Formats: sequence, structure tokens, C-alpha cells
Amino acid sequence: MLKQRVITALIMAGLFLGAVAFLSLPWLALLFGILVCLGGWEWARLCGWEAPLARCLYTLVLAVVLGLLYQHGQLAATPQREQVQPFLGLACLWWSLALLWVKGYPGSAVFWRTKLMRNLMGFLVLAPAWMAAVYLVSFPRGGALVVVMVLVVAAADIGAYFSGRAWGRHKLAEVVSPKKTWEGFWGGMAACSLLGLLLWSQLPNQQAHISLIQVLVVTLVTALASVVGDLTVSMVKREAGVKDSGSLLPGHGGVLDRLDSLCGAAPVFALGLLLAGW
Repeated sequence: MLKQRVITALIMAGLFLGAVAFLSLPWLALLFGILVCLGGWEWARLCGWEAPLARCLYTLVLAVVLGLLYQHGQLAATPQREQVQPFLGLACLWWSLALLWVKGYPGSAVFWRTKLMRNLMGFLVLAPAWMAAVYLVSFPRGGALVVVMVLVVAAADIGAYFSGRAWGRHKLAEVVSPKKTWEGFWGGMAACSLLGLLLWSQLPNQQAHISLIQVLVVTLVTALASVVGDLTVSMVKREAGVKDSGSLLPGHGGVLDRLDSLCGAAPVFALGLLLAGW
């Protein structure tokens, strides 16, 4: 299983880097949109939609929402901060609420377990993340910024995995994700701190005004958001009684199982860069 997981991860990493390096913004927006819609197809099952037609309808509505965001944010041309930043701020507010729900689960499920609320949650998880990722690509060195965001999420995940295995004793969110520990969480934060230090040392001259503290804050808050994204989707999967969102990715489960952390991280990372003065 581990070998299959590593092979799949390497293939995904290679395809991702190739896409970021060679595709233009509209094509990347389309590619990201396809991935998000695949995640939406899987989320529809977590909402209780079992019939293929119902799941297709949910995915279609999600695609329409992405199209509206694309037009409103002028993502095809030169996106304006004033049109995108409010959506990023609302997304961060949503993830703050999701953190409270994770912390209060299973009691908090009374607020969101209905099919209507889970449908809405899917849009809040997926659509702002897509908008943030496409907006990042429009930045100077936008492709590199998307790669950095993915590296932050990966560092948090890898650091948590190894430190959790070595020292994990105290459960982080036992009801939601029994294997996650506080030791793993802090190990992930430590790994991201080292990554942040490395990133700051490599900043281009045009961004010399950004301090080490700003880099570390953006990095660590992004890592925290990735953990919340992972736990939120795990919480909904537990309520739905499923282990994985799907089976499209061998060794990893579904597309949503790989997007969950990124969905939490993307709007936080993009807003953090704006506030830091990128």
C-alpha cells in the first residue's frame, strides 16, 4: 500500500509541476476546475446523493459557480484585488467556523448534518479554493507561488506523519481523525517553520520588503488551514459513514482526499500574500 501510495504521489507531482510550468492561466484554470469538479462529484455522495444523475447535477451547479467566479473576478485577464479579496476573506471566515465545528463534533453536527447544509459546505470548501489557486497564478511568479503553497501543505503533512509516528501520544481530534496527534501537529508546524525560513532566504529582490516574520506567519497559518481542511472533510466523511471519498487515486482514495488540505490552505495563503504586500 505504501509503495502504491508513493508511486501515485510521484506521478501526481510530476503532472502538477508540468502543468504549472507549461500551461497558460486559462488552461490551468480549466485543469484546476476539472479537479475541483471531480472533488464535487465525490462530495455529492457525502451529502447523501447516491444516484448518478443527482451527483452530476451537483457537479454541474459547482461548475457554474466556478464560471461565475471566473467572470466576476476577471480571472481570464488581469484580476483586480478588490474583486477577489472579499471572497478570500469570506473563505477564511468559513474555515474559522469549520474549525469550531470540528472541535465540537459530534455535537456540532446538529448545525450541518442536513443534506442542504452539506451541499452548501461543499461549495464553500471547493469553490473559494479554486478561485484562490487561479488568482495565485495571475501573480508575478504565480506558478512558483502555487508550488510553494503545495510545498507548505506537504511539509505540514509529512512533518506530522513522522513526528506523530515517533512521539504521538495525545489525540488531536480523536472523534474526527483518531490517528492525528498533537505531537504530529507540532511536528508539522516545525517542518513548515523550517520551510518558511528557507523560502524567506530565497525571496527575489522585488520582494525584499517582506520580513521573515511575515513569511513565517503566512506559512504557519496556511499550514494550520490545511489541517482544518483535512479535518473538516474527515468529519463529513465520518458522518456519512465512509473512509475515503472515492477510489480514483490508487493508495490515496479519491480526488477529494487529496484536495481537502489544499482547499483549506489556498484562500488563506492567497489572502496572506496580499496582506503581506506581495
